[in-house]
Amino acid sequence: MFITFEGPEGSGKTTHANLLKEYLQNNGYEVDLTREPGGTPLSENIREILLDPSHNIMNERTELLLYEAARAQHIAERIKPALETNKVVICDRFADASVVYQGIARGLGEDKVHWLNEFATEGLMPDLTFIMDIAIKDGLEKARNSSRAKWNEDTGDRIEQENLEFHRTVREGYRKLAKKHKNRCHLLDLSNSIDDVQEKIEQITVEALEKFGN
Repeated sequence: MFITFEGPEGSGKTTHANLLKEYLQNNGYEVDLTREPGGTPLSENIREILLDPSHNIMNERTELLLYEAARAQHIAERIKPALETNKVVICDRFADASVVYQGIARGLGEDKVHWLNEFATEGLMPDLTFIMDIAIKDGLEKARNSSRAKWNEDTGDRIEQENLEFHRTVREGYRKLAKKHKNRCHLLDLSNSIDDVQEKIEQITVEALEKFGN
């Protein structure tokens, strides 16, 4: 089973992905937790290029193609092999992120991004997606605090440095995605406590695993 976590910057994806991994392992599942961009040595190198604040002149098409390149390598080298051995794969961001960030927020168009996603993923899509919803200013503050030590920038990595309107568009893009793919996507309100959100995630995951016969 393939599970992804999505959401705006600082929305708690990584925290809840780690908690879900721990929960599933405690219940006897083999789990591979990974992230995008990244997950393999080559893809992690691409991640460094994408998030480096010094690359602030990056063209939006260059950005999209770098994300897709990292994704293609990630799938071939890590995600597909893990799924083929019946592991539960949990990924912090995946193809939906490109639809929202590059297709909607960058204005490149959802159809173009869907086509490139299809090419990069060879048609692989998550079975279950959790979309974490958080107030933009709250999320950015958390994200930038987390990034400060790595990038030595108060305003965060290259994506976190985008203006508030960009990040508002990202949030609305994810909400749109949740409505469009109700069978796969679950929108979770991060104004609730971590324990309440995690309980909901675990409940939905268990139901999905039962449905998939795991």
